[in-house]
Amino acid sequence: MSKNIIFSCKKCGAQSPKWSGRCLECGAWGTIAAEAAPVARSAKKSSAASYQPGTVKELSAAENASPLLRLPTGFREFDQVIGGGIVSAGLILLGGDPGVGKSTLALQVAALSGLNVLYVSAEEIESQVAERLSRLNSQATVKFLNANRVETIAATILQEAPQLVIIDSIQTIFSDELAAEAGSINQVKAATVKLVELAKNHNIAIMVIGHVTKGGEVAGPKTLEHLVDTVLYLEGDRYKQYRLLRAVKNRFGPTDEVGILQMSKTGLKSVPNPSKIFLAEAHNQPGSVITAVAEGSQVFLVEVQALVSKTAAGYPRRQSSGFDQKRLELLATVIGKRAGFNLANFDIYLNIAGGLVLREPALDLAVVAAIISAYREAAWSQKTVIFGEVGLAGEVRPVTKTKERIKEAARLGFKNIVLPDLAGQATGARLIKVKEVKELPALFT
Repeated sequence: MSKNIIFSCKKCGAQSPKWSGRCLECGAWGTIAAEAAPVARSAKKSSAASYQPGTVKELSAAENASPLLRLPTGFREFDQVIGGGIVSAGLILLGGDPGVGKSTLALQVAALSGLNVLYVSAEEIESQVAERLSRLNSQATVKFLNANRVETIAATILQEAPQLVIIDSIQTIFSDELAAEAGSINQVKAATVKLVELAKNHNIAIMVIGHVTKGGEVAGPKTLEHLVDTVLYLEGDRYKQYRLLRAVKNRFGPTDEVGILQMSKTGLKSVPNPSKIFLAEAHNQPGSVITAVAEGSQVFLVEVQALVSKTAAGYPRRQSSGFDQKRLELLATVIGKRAGFNLANFDIYLNIAGGLVLREPALDLAVVAAIISAYREAAWSQKTVIFGEVGLAGEVRPVTKTKERIKEAARLGFKNIVLPDLAGQATGARLIKVKEVKELPALFT
């Protein structure tokens, strides 16, 4: 075999010195092909004088800095998450599971913004997008392009000169410069790089939609996060009506804001009072605990549900919905070691009511309280809120926005608030401060 030949996968770009029927990287069959190996450039001696330094400029926030040109969309929750509006010449990546509502959200932004918008879709035809736009009860006019070649898309953008371009989705876009198939990592990267260059050079805001697979691999948005300016994730169960819009990267604004949305027949709507909605079906029974959650600038109450049952297999199960499973396993071990409850022969199931996916450490104490409640078959008081972080030694640690959590619980009429041992006051509520998880069993009514 010639040394000038290598074998590469047309789907993922992986290279190997010999041919095989199946790519060892992405697992695709029949995608390995021979190609000429790149020729190494010969090293050339050059003098240091041939390299000249670049021009260095002094920057002053007071004199030289110009404010960012933001384009408000009219969608309050969306603008709040991205920092006040879409930044011209910025590229936004909107990711999420299939069916969660990414296309609906993008089309709502296009319809509400009042901007000159070009909507590019290779997955849907004109009638499908128009039908979705009619469901939003919008009279806005949006330009539509059905194309999947990035060269065609770029030429159309330069011709139409829109203020905002929405591409649904980036996995369907390909470039003629690469032989790989559409959706491969190399094609997605190449298309995104061209779009970034287009946005920066022509001062056009671009939003691309990216699908996330269950494993988060192969051309998912994780591959593109370092290329774009802003990364948004729309989270939630497609079979439930509530969604969380998070900013995990934002070069032009904060990343600590979260938008709470509700899916309806006419699109996504803001949730004005999350606590009231998430507690509408809460029941005072063993394994049920109310906790205060801080997501961005919003504080609301949700229900944590736990079920503990004798295991029928040789190894106990730990399963969660809306909560990190590894964190659940850790807290179950802390309960057994620090609180004196032997859970080695019990299955534990945990659920965050409402289909929400929550990650903050303030849920720890509520999860522990729910598991103990389910194990003992004893319910907490109906007017009790529990929050706090739990350490490996069983200690209860303070969390952020304690005052805001207390205020929200008191506003909704909760009389007892179990929280870390911190100074605090609440009007109309009794603060029960705990230092360790072993103190929880004595607090049952």
